[in-house]
Amino acid sequence: MVFPRPEWEKFRERIAALPMSAQWWKRVFLGNAMDVEMDGTGRILVSPELRAATGIVRDTLLLGMGNHFELWDKATYEAKEAEATQGEMPDVFQDFAF
Repeated sequence: MVFPRPEWEKFRERIAALPMSAQWWKRVFLGNAMDVEMDGTGRILVSPELRAATGIVRDTLLLGMGNHFELWDKATYEAKEAEATQGEMPDVFQDFAF
């Protein structure tokens, strides 16, 4: 996930407030977070450690998710999207109107 600073601070506070039973997930989210800077053309460098942890090999997709972005390995995303769209739509969309 890629957050603008104000959204990251909100997310960080929500994660930090979780109970001790979620301590390992708190470590995953907070312990692996890092600041990045954009270059002059709006690009960011994703560290080799984060690329390896997320399976990013070459081509990526950046998805806008409202208050944050998700950065995906393109092949992984396409496989998961195909799997999701071949299944049934979740119940929460039964009364949803487009």
